[in-house]
Amino acid sequence: MSSLAAAELLALRNRVPVPAVRVNEAAVATAFVSERHLRIDGRAPTSFAPLSGFWRTADGWVRTHANYPHHRARLLSALGIAGTGHDQALVGMLAKELASRPAREVQETVYAAGGLAVAVASAPAAAGPPAAAPDAAGPALVETRSVGQSSPRLLAPAPVPAQGVRVLDLTRVIAGPVATRTLALLGADVLRVDAPQLPEDADAHADTGLGKRSALLDLTSPGDRQTFEGLLSEADVVVTGYRPGALDRHGLAPDALLARHPGLIVAQLSAWGWSGPWAERRGFDSLVQAGSGIAAIEATADGRPGVLPAQALDHGTGYLLAAAVLRALSDRQATGGGRHLRLSLAGTASWLLHDILATSAQGEADLYDPGSWLTETGSPYGLLRHALPPVHYDGAPANWNRAPTQWGTDLPNWDCVAGC
Repeated sequence: MSSLAAAELLALRNRVPVPAVRVNEAAVATAFVSERHLRIDGRAPTSFAPLSGFWRTADGWVRTHANYPHHRARLLSALGIAGTGHDQALVGMLAKELASRPAREVQETVYAAGGLAVAVASAPAAAGPPAAAPDAAGPALVETRSVGQSSPRLLAPAPVPAQGVRVLDLTRVIAGPVATRTLALLGADVLRVDAPQLPEDADAHADTGLGKRSALLDLTSPGDRQTFEGLLSEADVVVTGYRPGALDRHGLAPDALLARHPGLIVAQLSAWGWSGPWAERRGFDSLVQAGSGIAAIEATADGRPGVLPAQALDHGTGYLLAAAVLRALSDRQATGGGRHLRLSLAGTASWLLHDILATSAQGEADLYDPGSWLTETGSPYGLLRHALPPVHYDGAPANWNRAPTQWGTDLPNWDCVAGC
């Protein structure tokens, strides 16, 4: 979908036929586990911390997420476990505590403390993940609405679809950064902006920061806020990956942004969707798999919950989000006005569970060699071995035009080299 949307935008701005789109399954399979293929000077990153995973409870299972220090601290505090010492030494204590409590009690206790634990659903619900109300359908895959009126913002002819498009990237972890990494591949000037007090995992940024720059701004500081507003005034696209409402206090609610900046494309990503009792909860791919019933489907013979062979909700939603932004750019080119896009991991989970017809596997796809879809790039982090992009049409870029910079080290300005 990203490849087709990119080809269509390129054809529209150059007034030429749409180039042929050819997507290689092996390239997609490699890219969907890009974090597992990543090597930094030969070192393989750790995907999950020791306190993240499936745990037996008194009546079932829970899935925890404690990769970030603040989530680790909240998980342990909620369960009355001192957070001192190494994680490996705490594994036994956590397992013992969780085994003494019902799964739902763990879920709600940890959630109330700002941590992350989800009771593993025993089977997929007919209505989709728990984000949906009991009598409602699961979250939509992509929600799009046109907002306001403004003149079409014409993009000049260019060799790549998104050249000259300025993207403010307010996302973290995998799904959002995969989307903006894809836009960077296609020529966009992508500037990721983070709060200084919320550091990103360096290994994660080495994987998803390709093609982008990264700056730090504290939106509670008047000076930084002024800088941010300057960036915003020249942006074409804003992509956010925080819980619904989390950025509203900074004046970054979609309607507020579109009122101040007609013609802007605002793309939002969340974990659990946009309505229902779980909409405002934190979440990650692994937790949505657990809560949606995917973990139960993937369970082993002994009943232990399992996972998809890739963090497919993250990567799939990321590419869907990139495609939605590219389509919005094409629409704006034709009709003007702003666009508001919403996607969620839960929406992608619901689509996978309920809207795709199962087909039998053909051949030995699991035996393919990913080596042809990996490359090496020098970077400030060291020599990276990383996955090549799976987005392809005739004439598409084969790789990103720059390595990831170190997180938070770039100046907060637009890059004139990218077409400003």
